[in-house]
Amino acid sequence: MTTCNAPDGPGDPPVRLRAHHLLCMLTYVGEGYSPAFVANYDRMVARIAAGAQILIVEGPDDICAPLLGDAEAHCRAASVLARDQRAQQVVAAMTGQDTAPGLRLVPTAGLLARMRAAVARGDGLSACGGCEWADLCARVAAAGYSGARLPAR
Repeated sequence: MTTCNAPDGPGDPPVRLRAHHLLCMLTYVGEGYSPAFVANYDRMVARIAAGAQILIVEGPDDICAPLLGDAEAHCRAASVLARDQRAQQVVAAMTGQDTAPGLRLVPTAGLLARMRAAVARGDGLSACGGCEWADLCARVAAAGYSGARLPAR
């Protein structure tokens, strides 16, 4: 991923991602909280695969959207916000960039490969503490990202 200061084209907004979803998308294989969540996640991954910019945000993002009608949605939980903080540090180490909210990124094949290699080594999993999907993500990474929906390009 590279920092990108270019403005979005008309009708082409960036995909808004919280920091831990930047890691999650590396191992996403189509499992999720509901069919609506999975369909939305697939749309976001397809946009990113097509080269859409990523805008790092704090709190609920475009991946969370189908869950936000529930006042008790875990997307707003303190534990998830803490996961975002850990993920910001992990992704910053992987990319050499400050991943604070407001940063715009464009995924590149080289960076996706470096990030996936780091996760496969276990370097990125420190951000995943307490996440119910952590074991699945570790298995996907250990299997060489077989079935991951975000192509390596």
